Amino acid sequence: MGNDAEKSPDTAAGMRPEDTASGAAGDIAGDAEDTAATPDRKSGLSAEDLVPGLGDAVAAEELAALEARVTELEAERDEMKDRLMRALAEAENVRRRAERDRRDAETYGGTKLARDLLSVHDNLARAVAAADEGLRENHASFLEGVELTQRELLNAFAKHKIQPVEPAKGDKFDPNRHQAMFEAPVPDAQPGTVIEVMQAGFIIADRLLRPALVGVAKAQPKPAAAAPAESAASGEEPPAEGST
Repeated sequence: MGNDAEKSPDTAAGMRPEDTASGAAGDIAGDAEDTAATPDRKSGLSAEDLVPGLGDAVAAEELAALEARVTELEAERDEMKDRLMRALAEAENVRRRAERDRRDAETYGGTKLARDLLSVHDNLARAVAAADEGLRENHASFLEGVELTQRELLNAFAKHKIQPVEPAKGDKFDPNRHQAMFEAPVPDAQPGTVIEVMQAGFIIADRLLRPALVGVAKAQPKPAAAAPAESAASGEEPPAEGST
């Protein structure tokens, strides 16, 4: 019984020594957690409290960085916009060139063939012009066939916008459509006008295929000044001024 009286209250209550030690350790850990959860006054200060103006400096740096980034993005945007506008302009130019080339090919595609056929037209015109009255009477059907062929050729030319250039006598000489083969003074003809058409020219649409070969009138030569009638009759020179 004496040994039972000397035991601690915890032992008396039925608790073992190791249980007592575990409880003490838990109390110590709880106190540490409370201390960590409740900071002291110094650890509770903010960065602004420790370094006055630090927040404004950080905000200014962030603002400057944002402004620099915005400037960079605006520069990239302007560059991309410029590239896009250039690409669109180039595409439009290509489209216009293609459209112009298509129209030119449609209008002037037969230029080389037309030039080669002009000699055929010239030969037919010479054959018709060389026919005299006897040939027209004896070979009327043959001559009619030649004339019909010439007309058909001119009709084919007209379908492809090929027209003859045949200036009339008295028309003003046009260096853009006429080629002067000679110049001659002709009475009652204005200088620089057509006096003869040697060969007809041709145009395709608004382009010249071949100029018309023409003769051009030039100014009449001025007559030499006639001597005084009395001097010519007597053969004497007129007296000098101041002689007696």
